[in-house]
Amino acid sequence: MKKSGNTEKATSRKVRRRKETVREREVRAAAIVNRLGELFPVAECALVHHSAFQLLVATILSAQCTDERVNQATPELFRRYPDAAALAGSRQEDVEMLVKSLGFFRNKATNIRGMAQELVEHYQGEVPQDLDALVKLPGVGRKTASVVLGTWFGIPSGIVVDTHVRRLTNLLGLVTSENPEIIERQLMTVIPRDEWINFSHRLIHHGRRTCIARRPKCAECGLVALCHRVGLPPLPE
Repeated sequence: MKKSGNTEKATSRKVRRRKETVREREVRAAAIVNRLGELFPVAECALVHHSAFQLLVATILSAQCTDERVNQATPELFRRYPDAAALAGSRQEDVEMLVKSLGFFRNKATNIRGMAQELVEHYQGEVPQDLDALVKLPGVGRKTASVVLGTWFGIPSGIVVDTHVRRLTNLLGLVTSENPEIIERQLMTVIPRDEWINFSHRLIHHGRRTCIARRPKCAECGLVALCHRVGLPPLPE
């Protein structure tokens, strides 16, 4: 009898969740969006900035680096180079010293200086409000462009997929990929366009405060009832 009970228990642990239909996923995604809005009514970008130019610089610098570290480096950088014209006229070695703590600092210094020079030469020093134009700038990819367009200009050009968004959308069972481009495409089919900007901001805040990578606080999570907890062990009863 004991062996049979163990077998039944082991079998029950292996039972997989029924595959969700497209419509069911859309409904659950909408509920997640609404719940995130309740948990984080104010959705703000964690990078400190006061202009589109500063946000663009900070986002370039945030590659493979925490927002906290970027926020420590940018006050002096922006004091010395407050706009594109100032940064375009800077010396490489001076900029490198200001961003040295961020990692890959030589490439990042080269990119933000090159970006500033392009803005001065082609856009009168202003940040263009166009995805195709932005991604042609040095150091700017689709994610960086989407951050600037969404956060500063309020233009939902896509869904920003950083490490938090990638991890949490997989845990939630909203996506089935680790590839940021595929994740973005999958999310864009279930997240309403007018929520693209805030969805990323709110999910990032949730990942930092509650759904922490190595120790997710599922018992305290406001999304637990909507989360498939993909890859995590069952919650204790």
